[in-house]
Amino acid sequence: MTARTAAVRRPSLLRRLMQENSAVRRLDGLMLVAVAGLCVIGTLLVWSCTRTWAPGSTGLVKKHMLNEAIGVVLCAMVATVDHRAMRAYAPLVFFVSLVGLGLVITPLGATINGSHSWILLGGGFAVQPSEFAKVGLLLIIAMLLAQPAEGADRPRGLDVMLAILAAMVAMGLVMLQPDLGTAMVLAVITAAGLVLGGVRKRVIVGLVATAAVGIFSVFYFQLLEPYQVARFTAFVDPSVDPRGVGYNATQSLIAIGSGQLLGKGLLGGGQTTGRFVPEQHTDFIFTVAGEEFGFLGSAAVVVLLGVVLVRGLRIARKCEDRFGTLVAGMIVCWFGFQTFVNVGMTIGIMPITGLPLPFVSYGGTATFANLIAIGLLQAIKVRGQSFI
Repeated sequence: MTARTAAVRRPSLLRRLMQENSAVRRLDGLMLVAVAGLCVIGTLLVWSCTRTWAPGSTGLVKKHMLNEAIGVVLCAMVATVDHRAMRAYAPLVFFVSLVGLGLVITPLGATINGSHSWILLGGGFAVQPSEFAKVGLLLIIAMLLAQPAEGADRPRGLDVMLAILAAMVAMGLVMLQPDLGTAMVLAVITAAGLVLGGVRKRVIVGLVATAAVGIFSVFYFQLLEPYQVARFTAFVDPSVDPRGVGYNATQSLIAIGSGQLLGKGLLGGGQTTGRFVPEQHTDFIFTVAGEEFGFLGSAAVVVLLGVVLVRGLRIARKCEDRFGTLVAGMIVCWFGFQTFVNVGMTIGIMPITGLPLPFVSYGGTATFANLIAIGLLQAIKVRGQSFI
């Protein structure tokens, strides 16, 4: 057989990738399309709200696109790893995330926008370890709760205690920054892991009661920072100080309301161009969508995020092993809670917290963590035995 004949008979790379049993064919394409759509929309919104004040004619969009490109590479790398093998690396990932959180509260940490949550890397780049802590925590919780006790369908009591201890350490380090929003996300991830892991109801009730007592104590003994108290005050009544603590909430509602049904068009938002809404490229980027794309455009963003959540739930439901189910379920709860809080605070139904909108807001570390989570979901999807 000649070399030419062998080359003819050998299937092309594209054909091998598209074979029925190939990993590419088993990826969740709809989820990837939704994430890509959100990234494109986020790039346009970041361009619109930073071009008038950030250096250069394009604002921060080039840096944002670089962050997205790095995130896509991380996503692809994680997606190629067997998620069941990740159980062995979960303690290492969690330990590294704790080291990052610990470094933040040393002189290496830096304060940005009132939160001491960053480590400066130079060259205009910074990393926020609390974002990676979300990934580290869900992996360690899934590892601990995935193996039920012998002869039972529930995790061992010791493993449950270790999972709770891991969450308390991570949340404690985050609260030292302080970063209440991220601590809330970590709490939601932990609660989701305990519920999905089959922990006994009395344990969950006890944790809820403890959390309630803790929240009451925080308010009763006035343990919140002044800016956190101001955010709750603005949530209860934005009109109490529209030029002070209620400014963000008031301007956010004005920006979204002015977009009406179809919006003012990309780059056409007066609130956005005039920079009336603070931190519009990060925490308040949904206001740019509301003003420039209108109700229909902002609803499209919510729908795309909903697609990601629904596909993630499908992956969790169809996965055969407990570890994959727990990881996928906690990621969905993470994205769902963060989306609800971010969108809710811009329309006045949630207090203002420093939580970005997944895949849309500007931010390097958050983008990396979000796309790593998508890579985890894809890895679970590719190797789940029950997928069709």
